Amino acid sequence: MPAQVKIYTRDYCGYCTAALRLLDQKGVAYEHVNATGDPKTRTWLVEATGRSTVPQIFIDGKPIGGYDDLNALERRGELDKLLAGTPPT
Repeated sequence: MPAQVKIYTRDYCGYCTAALRLLDQKGVAYEHVNATGDPKTRTWLVEATGRSTVPQIFIDGKPIGGYDDLNALERRGELDKLLAGTPPT
């Protein structure tokens, strides 16, 4: 079963755009939450991830980080496994 992906972004964020582009290129279905002007969501993200930056990407409810982290998973060949719902070895 494919993993559930949720991405939190804000407007005018180049890293957010890059992360969305990578997910789109991989054909991933994801829930996109635009947190622009939403301090409650941004506060929750800091509490949930320990980070105040966006994008913040969750795969099967687990925070994997931002674009750099997503891209690193892709370069290591681990992203497809996570997206397929299979933990990397």
